Amino acid sequence: MKDVVALGELLIDFAFVSADEAGYPTLKAQPGGAPGNFLAALQAYGCSTAMIGKVGQDAFGTRLIQTMRDKGIETRGIVADPDVFTTLAFVTLDETGNREFSFARKPGADTCLRPEEVDTGLIRDARVFHFGTLSLTNDPARAATREAVAAARDNGVLISFDPNLRKPLWKSEQDAKEQMEWGLQQADIVKISDEEIEFLWGLTPEEGAQKLLNDFGVRLVYATLGPKGCHFANRNGCGEVPSPTGLHVIDTTGAGDIFGGSAMSQFLKLNKAPEALSVEEMRAVTRFACCAASLSTQTHGGINSIVPEEEVRAIL
Repeated sequence: MKDVVALGELLIDFAFVSADEAGYPTLKAQPGGAPGNFLAALQAYGCSTAMIGKVGQDAFGTRLIQTMRDKGIETRGIVADPDVFTTLAFVTLDETGNREFSFARKPGADTCLRPEEVDTGLIRDARVFHFGTLSLTNDPARAATREAVAAARDNGVLISFDPNLRKPLWKSEQDAKEQMEWGLQQADIVKISDEEIEFLWGLTPEEGAQKLLNDFGVRLVYATLGPKGCHFANRNGCGEVPSPTGLHVIDTTGAGDIFGGSAMSQFLKLNKAPEALSVEEMRAVTRFACCAASLSTQTHGGINSIVPEEEVRAIL
């Protein structure tokens, strides 16, 4: 049995390094994809994991599968397809220093995962199944994701969801909202950002967390607040944890995913239902995750930016 099985995109993040006098960037290739980042954090902090997804049967796809294996993540659920290219994401900075995303994904391999290629045996034997919205942007991956969610639900597996909004990948904002809300309706545990709550409902993080608990039936919510930290909530109460200060931020790519995986690792060690956590237990979980995510921003990339647990403990 695996602690967590995730379905979704494995891709190459091309991270901004510098720009020439004409503005053309120098980019560094890094392994990424939200579910991959999420699982790598879990694996680093003592949990067993497996990945379900699709890459191209190309140099980048081969490298990504090997990276996952090197991190200890089970890869038998990853399909290498000779007919499509591994998805690429280009992360550049605008004139104010904010990230901008561009994707080579028309189609990318991750969108081409078919329902019959989903290893539901991995899901049935897991404690938690995790997914995000990038696997809901296009069929056949959307149908594959829905089948995987159904397999988890039918077998009593906890479901974790991250809306992970990337507007350029959606045909319309309305389509994005519909699929995000569908995912939220399936979930027991949700990691969602303040920007995503604003996008969906125009609410504050605190209001959004309560809406998820009361209207969507979510059992545990982490509403991240960027550099300010995270608001957490379940039926027993809520609270807020600040991020550590004084760190030199280089690249925030993957920080939200690393927060989610780090929080999940600490939640699983408590061996409790999501709604049974006390406020102090949620606070401890969230503090660990905020520290792990913040430390990951001191270098480039997602999967490769995860720091050892002893470094997280040192600043807790």
